[in-house]
Amino acid sequence: MTSLLSLHGDSLRWISATGGTTPRRLVAADDRLTADRAARLAGQRTGMVWRGDYRGARQLLTALGRRIPVTPGRHGTDLAEAFREQRRNQARRAGRLGMLLVPIEPGFVIPLRNAPDVTRACAEVYPELDGPSVIALRELLGVIGAHEWRTAGVPVVALGTGPDGAPVRIRPRHGVFAPTRNEYIDLVAAAPLPCRSRAIDVGTGTGVLAALLATRGVARIVATDITASAVACATDNMRDLGLSARVEVQLTDLFPTGRAPLVVCNPPWLPAAARTDLDRAVYDPGSRMLTGFLHGLAAHLEPAGEGWLVLSDLAERLGLRRADELTLAIHAAGLRVIARTDTTPAHSRAADPRDPLHAARSAEQISLYRLTAA
Repeated sequence: MTSLLSLHGDSLRWISATGGTTPRRLVAADDRLTADRAARLAGQRTGMVWRGDYRGARQLLTALGRRIPVTPGRHGTDLAEAFREQRRNQARRAGRLGMLLVPIEPGFVIPLRNAPDVTRACAEVYPELDGPSVIALRELLGVIGAHEWRTAGVPVVALGTGPDGAPVRIRPRHGVFAPTRNEYIDLVAAAPLPCRSRAIDVGTGTGVLAALLATRGVARIVATDITASAVACATDNMRDLGLSARVEVQLTDLFPTGRAPLVVCNPPWLPAAARTDLDRAVYDPGSRMLTGFLHGLAAHLEPAGEGWLVLSDLAERLGLRRADELTLAIHAAGLRVIARTDTTPAHSRAADPRDPLHAARSAEQISLYRLTAA
């Protein structure tokens, strides 16, 4: 997203790769700006273009975060409304924190004292700039963090170990969901393979499940994703892991052409609105991807083939999906469940009683459904 704004008669292009809140107006800011004043300006959607030391901007953002705290949702029995309220509060807070801006020039240079070199990190996310621009400091820090994740990689134990004896790493990109939760990966690692000749991985993301299937001995895999950033990310990971000859990554919606004896899909788990590519890894508006996978699966399975659906029941526990909706959708798609394997989440939020969604998170199950044509 871009928008042309004005500061003291100078045109500045506001840029965002995350669908951030566009400022209504711009003012110059430096070390004389207090956090209280900044909070008031942020509440008015006034973008503050930082002109001081970069470290001062970092300090102000921290202070601003304390004045725009995370507003917890209300504890109660209506978990669906608590979920929606929590998302509204998070979006409101993110919009206000996004009003602290830093200038960025062609070549992705931050013209501030003590600014880091962000050239490589920004070049991975943004098109080349054609003039003076501004970017939310909060977003810039996210871009820098994503570059660090990409450089270091995420260890995935199920993929085995490298020559150094350490777990193989998957390298996510900005806007592509990092495989930091291992529950769904472990389910796929443990399920009995119906065949090792071919497989399809629908919605591959970083490519972690395609890489896992290849590690388990599947000879040929087609991995698909609807976003270009995910396709580029998965392609890079297959190259780095030496799997490019066995895993073909395609930019397409859901299924590639053809059939396979195994089709795997780990769709977004929650049917809710998504604003960014990263959101789309978690939220599936109207259960579009889930429904599309189920209704297209039979046509892409070879006779006696299996479709593996990896899905959490958090949506049902939050009241975002009816308890019988998935079962009915499976039957309506002409499928039946051969077997189901369940596991529980290991992340800290599942054990945090302060979370307004604790009643749902603490009871959540992640399941692998082995499906076949009825």
